Amino acid sequence: MNVKNCKKCGKVFNYVSGAPICPACKEALEKKFQEVKKYVQDNRGATIHDVVENCEVDPQQVRQWVREERLEFSGDGATGITCEKCGAPITTGRFCKKCKMDMTNELNGAIPKTPKEKAKQKKDPKDNPKMRFLQ
Repeated sequence: MNVKNCKKCGKVFNYVSGAPICPACKEALEKKFQEVKKYVQDNRGATIHDVVENCEVDPQQVRQWVREERLEFSGDGATGITCEKCGAPITTGRFCKKCKMDMTNELNGAIPKTPKEKAKQKKDPKDNPKMRFLQ
């Protein structure tokens, strides 16, 4: 049993995984998220500053939801969020599309191919052991 203190209210609770906050605070945070999400959907051009003022939520919390890709602002809504790799402005997540593609390609190139995949690539159709019929 892993017992921790809640970061929000200080109560002791049984910690399983994720953010170290108690179930009551987690539920309150989820309700606040739903409120913010509805506000952003209703006000397409809203900025983080607008959300903070109108929904009474901490700007760091809004940025965290954006980084977690739970919230996405429209292209014209200034988020102040930048790609962690190249610094380009983004509307959600941690990386821009270009950096995501670059990392995906790097990871795909780093994975060694299995012997079956190598054999499939080198297989010559003339070496097929199946029977052929002439017409």
